[in-house]
Amino acid sequence: MEIRHGALAAFTLTDAAAKVAAVQALWQQRAVLHADTARLFETPQQPGRPPRPELIAPKEVPRRSPFTPLGHAALLHSIAHIEFNAINLALDAIWRFADLPEAYYRDWLQVALEESQHFGLLSAHLQSLGHAYGDFPAHDGLWTMAENTRHSVAARMALVPRTLEARGLDATPIIQAKLRKVGTVAALQAVEILDTILREEVGHVAIGNHWYHWLCQRDGLDSARFHTQMASQHGGPSLKPPFNLAARRQAGFSQQELDALPVE
Repeated sequence: MEIRHGALAAFTLTDAAAKVAAVQALWQQRAVLHADTARLFETPQQPGRPPRPELIAPKEVPRRSPFTPLGHAALLHSIAHIEFNAINLALDAIWRFADLPEAYYRDWLQVALEESQHFGLLSAHLQSLGHAYGDFPAHDGLWTMAENTRHSVAARMALVPRTLEARGLDATPIIQAKLRKVGTVAALQAVEILDTILREEVGHVAIGNHWYHWLCQRDGLDSARFHTQMASQHGGPSLKPPFNLAARRQAGFSQQELDALPVE
């Protein structure tokens, strides 16, 4: 059994429950898995995903108030969609990029496992609300960035974990504050789920930071300049406050990087 081939097999699965099960089976077998670091794989045209949710442009996703039952469900569905995409992103980071240390592949297998657990928590919460993953439309912005960075592992580390996922560290406390104001049992349960997700996402961003700086050192890249170049080249989002500085610091951003963040 080989980690990267197993990751590709899980990546191509279209059923969400089957994908989660495949990732968790890979993790359980990790002690006997090896990594064929040199192997190149034929690239699938798309990640495996179910026919729903309907994918629409980000600006077309309806805005709903979390103070209504439907709005609460839609909010948690949007987070579940991010976590489902994050499973595919972690698996993609394993099978797509060759010639890296075995520790790199094992780190991203851990990320895939934890993203699958996050998706499971959110899916169960949606079910308790009378909904399921796929019931609301969603956008494909996260995967678009994966496509944009498919030719460069350094660009991928720069713009997915260090940029998009780091924005999740900033956004989660804001979402939790809104849910606390809602104050229902379901809303407070969602806050607890997001506590778990936030704690573990700090670790995911830290893994991205570690491998980004490792790659920059290996390839002789100036880490700050390269990040700026990749954000400009691939349409990285503009960063806007507020920032979760404590979480970003814990995830491995330097004080110099934190000082460079824009202010209001």
